[in-house]
Amino acid sequence: MGWQGKKVLVTGAGGFIGSHLTERLAAEGAQVRAFVRYTGRGEIGNLRWVQPNLLTKIELVRGDLRDVEAVREAVKNMDMVFHLGALIAIPYSYIHPREVIETNVIGTLNVLMAAKEYATARVVNTSTSEVYGTARYAPIDEQHPLQGQSPYSASKIGADKIAQSFNLAFNLPVVTLRPFNTYGPRQSARAVIPTIISQVLTCNKIHLGSLTPVRDFTFVSDTVEGFLLAASVDEAVGKEVHLGTGEAVTIGDLAHKIFSLLGKSPQITTDEERLRPQKSEVMKLLATNDYARQLLGWEPKVSLESGLQKVIEWVSAHLDLFPIDQYAL
Repeated sequence: MGWQGKKVLVTGAGGFIGSHLTERLAAEGAQVRAFVRYTGRGEIGNLRWVQPNLLTKIELVRGDLRDVEAVREAVKNMDMVFHLGALIAIPYSYIHPREVIETNVIGTLNVLMAAKEYATARVVNTSTSEVYGTARYAPIDEQHPLQGQSPYSASKIGADKIAQSFNLAFNLPVVTLRPFNTYGPRQSARAVIPTIISQVLTCNKIHLGSLTPVRDFTFVSDTVEGFLLAASVDEAVGKEVHLGTGEAVTIGDLAHKIFSLLGKSPQITTDEERLRPQKSEVMKLLATNDYARQLLGWEPKVSLESGLQKVIEWVSAHLDLFPIDQYAL
């Protein structure tokens, strides 16, 4: 699909993936409206890292996903909606489950209602691999049962099911993407890869939670490509599609890969504050991306080693963003 002149809304545009997607769409010539959560400080999140010549072309709209009218006005006159807006921190969902559920479930409902009202041509709904909980089998395909092992994952299951219902009940053209552990430049200290890197760069001892969970890490540019394809392929409407590499690594092995790339060998200390409740920890997330390859023509292109090197360069240049004396929820 040619994006030149397409009117596109990105919710959660100030987030990690959202900022990369917004930047890519603007570079492709789309007329991008970026919905970011209002703060009195006028913050735009990770959009501050977007190339200045592209940022000036992006329409910034501030509001809250829980505000029906704010969302309705944002969706109005848009050809497509990429819905990435959400509260995503799992530890935060243990502390404030109501806020997480209201933002992720009611916020998604508001987006879908507005898209239905304005007959939006495509809605790409963002899910997460966390909806599967600990894998009952691996690699995980799109038919794996959903298991809400945290308030966050439960909220995303609810949002996904509402999106599915709008497709089935109202014929709203919705695609749901399930990225598996996206990483890359601009990711915050709450994510494991920049947390490890920033600690290794500044300390002889690093603090982590459990080292045994298995994850499937996808570089952000590959994830963004999946979003563009999901909006372009008509056969994807009504479907749920994984974006993952199909390659597994434990958190412990990931840490040692980073140690090797940095030429350091710090001591790892288990931090009780970083451990999830026992029944809530998701022990294995490993995707099969066969469906994405078949349906979207998508495939990951950035290797873990190459991607980690890019994140090391980013974190090294922005160490002030990663306070190592506190745990980021």
